[in-house]
Amino acid sequence: MNNILKLFFAILSFSIILHANSSGEKVFKAYCWGCHHQTSVAFGPSFQDIASKRTKAQIMGHIISPKSMYKQLGHKRSVMPAFGDTLSSSELELITNFILSFKGKE
Repeated sequence: MNNILKLFFAILSFSIILHANSSGEKVFKAYCWGCHHQTSVAFGPSFQDIASKRTKAQIMGHIISPKSMYKQLGHKRSVMPAFGDTLSSSELELITNFILSFKGKE
């Protein structure tokens, strides 16, 4: 019985992670794709680059209010629009986790 429960929870956890990643990808395609790509530089840095250099809080702060964060992140300016009023808290969490999923991917 214990093995069945362990298997059930493992499958459930994996399903939740897959759903969060696919939902995060949907948010990415809706709001970020025009300037960012997952692993290559576009107009803005890649998610791979962002995830390797920033904390979760820094990523969230920059998404919400880039004008207040860009100097802290070592940039001279920022043309990124603020998404604080655009994204729901769950969308912000999804896109941040999606960005962080590229950490360490080469």
